[in-house]
Amino acid sequence: MTPLRSLLLALCLALSGTGMMAAPASGAPAAERIAVIDWGLAETLLGIGVTPLAVADLDNYRRWVSEPVMPDAVHDLGLRTEPNLELLAQLNPALILITPQFEGLRAKLEHIAPVKSLSIYRPESDPYDNAVQVTRELAALTGHQAEAEALIMQLDSQQAALRKRLKSQPQPPLLLVSFIDDRHVRVSGGSSLFSAVLKRLGLTNAWAGTDNYWGYAQVGIEQLATQPDATLIKLLPMPLDADRALQRSVLWQAMPFVRAGRVHAFAPTWQYGGLLSAQRFARLLEEALLDE
Repeated sequence: MTPLRSLLLALCLALSGTGMMAAPASGAPAAERIAVIDWGLAETLLGIGVTPLAVADLDNYRRWVSEPVMPDAVHDLGLRTEPNLELLAQLNPALILITPQFEGLRAKLEHIAPVKSLSIYRPESDPYDNAVQVTRELAALTGHQAEAEALIMQLDSQQAALRKRLKSQPQPPLLLVSFIDDRHVRVSGGSSLFSAVLKRLGLTNAWAGTDNYWGYAQVGIEQLATQPDATLIKLLPMPLDADRALQRSVLWQAMPFVRAGRVHAFAPTWQYGGLLSAQRFARLLEEALLDE
């Protein structure tokens, strides 16, 4: 019996005598009737073969995360910070997954279903290693351990092969930036998921400054010029007006990496995700940096 099934059994025993157990909204197995507030946890479930019952803010998931594709059958719970509690109650999930970022919702969510918090992003830790741990925790909850281990092994193999190819074509340090507007960016620092991927591939993150809990620093674009030898990776999407303004910006056009043509735009990939976001980022690096 998986931990989630044990949790459900205890809940059923506690509530059966009170008439508080509602009938399931669908015939899906209880271990897979999971509602998810955080996108990184949602993508991880998909990666181990579990389709969530419901996920918060699917429109923006499709804009910012993009892959893995969220099936149309998944219900949209609305804003991550203010999920639709009425819909959630109607769906009657077996479990609701959150991260520490959404702990403020716990009391309301626990009126609907058991809540479990898992964290990929923690102070003084490697988010990639944490993502592996969270993948295994979700696998244990759902009985999908074999799928989780296959995913982890697949990524290890892919990264080893890509590291070998990259070693034959030395690369300059990389600046990973997400534009806020035409004058400010979030630059990925050493504690970010994507920086952890760079390290595993034998690449160098050009940004050595401090970063925050999520692994980025918010800086003016002029600070990017302190890394004249770097290649810049633009992490899309970016504000349309910012993109247009950069084309006219004397400051931007004077940047060493712009003048040298060392700028790549990456399709939307969730910087704060799990193993599948790391896998997609590595694939985009391969496409951008390696000669065929």
